[in-house]
Amino acid sequence: MRLVIQRVASASVTVDGETIASMDRGLLVYVGFTDGDDAAVLERMADKLAGLRLFPEGEREFHLDVTAAGGNILLVPNFSLYASTARGRRPDFGAAMAAGVAESRFKQFLEMLQKRRPGAASGRFGADMRVESVNDGPVNLLLEA
Repeated sequence: MRLVIQRVASASVTVDGETIASMDRGLLVYVGFTDGDDAAVLERMADKLAGLRLFPEGEREFHLDVTAAGGNILLVPNFSLYASTARGRRPDFGAAMAAGVAESRFKQFLEMLQKRRPGAASGRFGADMRVESVNDGPVNLLLEA
């Protein structure tokens, strides 16, 4: 499982011209799955994501987690996080989990995260999404299980 985490001032996801999710301050998180990402991996990653201290408090730059900072989380499914560009010029997505299983894992992960951070929102699995964000910092992290 891979997460690309961005601390943002705002973010939104639009599908077919309709905004399906938006938030002000928080974490925009792109989520990718690979074979072997089971419920235990999802639980560990949900705990880690919800508890990451990426927000400032006074002079301390990375002191508060998203909840303590009054922010939210917006998850965006993104199979391309498992693209390999080791050979040739066309990305190979062979390491990405099969779509049907990945969709189930994404829903599971969202539910786990919503228990830790009520109000967490998401993009739509398999949709052609337009993601807009205003990066804050910039702060960008890669978290991998």
